[in-house]
Amino acid sequence: MSAQPFLPHGTQDLDHRPGRIMAAEIAQQPDVLRRILDEGAPRIHAVATEIAARNPRFVLLTGRGTSDNAALYAKYLVEVLLGRPAGLTSMSTTTAYGATPDLTDCLVITVSQSGGSPDLVASTRAAREAGAITLAVTNNAASPLAEVSEFHIDVLAGPEKALPATKTYTAELLALYLFVEGLRGGDGAAAKGLPELAGAVLARHDEVRQLAERYRFAQRLVITSRGYGYPTAREAALKLMETTYIPATPFSGADLLHGPLAMVDNVSPVIAIVPDGRGGEALQPVLDRLRGRGADLVVVGQQAQVDAASAGFALPGGVPEEVQPILEILPLQLLAYEVTIARGQDPDAPRALAKVTETH
Repeated sequence: MSAQPFLPHGTQDLDHRPGRIMAAEIAQQPDVLRRILDEGAPRIHAVATEIAARNPRFVLLTGRGTSDNAALYAKYLVEVLLGRPAGLTSMSTTTAYGATPDLTDCLVITVSQSGGSPDLVASTRAAREAGAITLAVTNNAASPLAEVSEFHIDVLAGPEKALPATKTYTAELLALYLFVEGLRGGDGAAAKGLPELAGAVLARHDEVRQLAERYRFAQRLVITSRGYGYPTAREAALKLMETTYIPATPFSGADLLHGPLAMVDNVSPVIAIVPDGRGGEALQPVLDRLRGRGADLVVVGQQAQVDAASAGFALPGGVPEEVQPILEILPLQLLAYEVTIARGQDPDAPRALAKVTETH
């Protein structure tokens, strides 16, 4: 079941309403996930099998913005599911400083919606010249990044016209999960029900619209999680900042306790993404401290955690923790959309942003 595009209150003109493109692309995500599982999975498995045969000793991940958050998710997958060391690259070491590390037998995965940013292309080319196995994960098979990489995975999200990335993010997450599963010889069974579950989550957008009233006049937000949920916290903060212009700071729950907790008080809105699993268990002491400080705590997670918070959005239960981020971000995308509309802004075209950011 795919969610239907949702409408701001009182809006009748679908062709000109603010946010219509972002709304439509959010609603397309169940179909995109299904397309990856039905059409993309065989190619992803073939790439994973070929790379696994070369037995890379280390994995480096590269991305910018939303794709950097997807890369961070893949880092957790590699370290937890494969037991291999993984790291996030600093592209300026090669593009600005000209460093030439020895990347023999390393797998370098570059994640990018467009595959067009010059620094991503340059750093991937440099990695390949330094002996790395290079894999591009993009939404554009004809991109410069795909061309300079030895391997490529197309996330099959289709054209994305709204400036805030939504469907390409969840497509990247699913493609990366299936790739890591393929590296270890798995079948990706944990992802099988995601299209239907995503549709069910998106169909509850009225709940998010009500939740958005809490943040219409917010001056700042803190977003926290741990484990697989931490990339979701980072991506949610990015979506809220680029659409609503509200400063939103993401923290690992552990880092939040090391000082920044002092800025949280009884008027500071905090959004906690609480995974159902070990990440949620690790976050529990942080939730207890936040409640002790009287924070306005909103939880995205399991029903019991939502019931113990000021408000929240309950996610479907029984989903393996490693794929929960694909569902966790959906109500937070809706939240960014709804808060932006409530503040009288257009989430399709945030100020000062371009779809392809050409960093060097």
